[in-house]
Amino acid sequence: MSVKHEPVAIGARPPASDVSPRVGLVGLATLFGWILVCRNWPAIVDAFALPGPHERLAGPYAALLSMVLVGLAMAAWSVLVEKVHRRPTTGIAWDDPRPLAGVVEISVTKIAGLWATWAAIACLYCLGRWYWDGQYLFAMEVFKAAAIPLVALSIPYVLWLDRCLVEPRDSAWHFGALLIGRDGWSAAEVKKHWRAWIIKGFFGAFMISILPGGFANVVNADIPAIIHNPGWLGGSLFELLFVIDVQIGAVGYLLTLRPFDAQIRSGNPFLAGWLAALMCYPPFVYGIISNDGVIGYEYNTADWAFWFQWHQALMWAWMVLLALLTAFYAWATVAFGIRFSNLTYRGVITNGPYRFTRHPAYLSKNLFWWGSTLPFFVTSHSLVDAVRNTFFLGCVSAIYYWRARTEEAHLLGEDAKYREYHAWMAEHGLITSRMRKAFSRVGRWRRPAGPLLQPAE
Repeated sequence: MSVKHEPVAIGARPPASDVSPRVGLVGLATLFGWILVCRNWPAIVDAFALPGPHERLAGPYAALLSMVLVGLAMAAWSVLVEKVHRRPTTGIAWDDPRPLAGVVEISVTKIAGLWATWAAIACLYCLGRWYWDGQYLFAMEVFKAAAIPLVALSIPYVLWLDRCLVEPRDSAWHFGALLIGRDGWSAAEVKKHWRAWIIKGFFGAFMISILPGGFANVVNADIPAIIHNPGWLGGSLFELLFVIDVQIGAVGYLLTLRPFDAQIRSGNPFLAGWLAALMCYPPFVYGIISNDGVIGYEYNTADWAFWFQWHQALMWAWMVLLALLTAFYAWATVAFGIRFSNLTYRGVITNGPYRFTRHPAYLSKNLFWWGSTLPFFVTSHSLVDAVRNTFFLGCVSAIYYWRARTEEAHLLGEDAKYREYHAWMAEHGLITSRMRKAFSRVGRWRRPAGPLLQPAE
């Protein structure tokens, strides 16, 4: 994973972000608006004499519609206001379309590749028993309903887009050419195609599967009952912030479209990156990080509210701290707008929480786990349990450090702008630069595989 790059000059400011912070804010406003509608639906029914249920809209389809509305709002803002479809990074030349007859052969090859990819992913869903149980059942129901419209709409979409693509022979074309025996396909492009679609298939199903639960809890939250209890209030705030993360994150996996400049430019090529990421998600997480897994860290533990219940002032302060960490985590997802996804390069984000640290989500998530679990406190009063829990939660944090390193190695090899950002953060990032200096003092700092960081003259 060690790759050498040319030295990078460090400027006074980080490079411009490829994603405007306003995109995520539009999505956030849309999400809050829809939650308010769902919570107040009985009053809306009364006010407008509407037919239908006289209850809050807290079901799975309300959660799904929330994601759709959030995605539409962010996509509309991106195209209508920020004109992202005009960026050269889309690879689209709108003003110089080809004749339809000139792209039909290319488009047919590409469609063959796409349809074969979707069929293979559907087969993998059928083989994975976990996809037909529990929360994944909802995702499978959504995919079954979307399958025929997706196949039908792919034909006019590909024909329309290929007329304007600067290079219509993309990775999907290369896979299609391999399948139907056309010359000119590249093995590297076929791998690129499959890395992107495995990411979409695996994480897309997971994100949709977890939409309903948190959304229902937020819509049904009894605010008067929880407002005076820091434990209950904290739990509801954490739930709301995780709903923000899930709703906007799910949009990112679905809207990987060139007209939004949100296409997956590459998937992580490092096996270590895939191992580090996949072990943090079902089904792999159940055998590794869950309480019954190899490094389960919650044996005989109780949460923060249990340990602080006799110290109200400390309990309120701890709740605020945990809420701020969760908000920082959600902010890291909102900053992506419609480009969030694991294991991918889709442009460089340098604003929002990414001005403080290169990995705000991983940092805040791990600090939240340490602060909420308090693994060194155990109800069994066993020193062995306390040591084991603390050690294994340290292992979980080490996995996320591993993920961060592999992601940096991927992005450093893809984009000179990221190398510039990486260098700037090492010197000026509020958190990153201080961590770097702290490690340097004890002689243990080693920069990730990447550029030799040099200050600008």
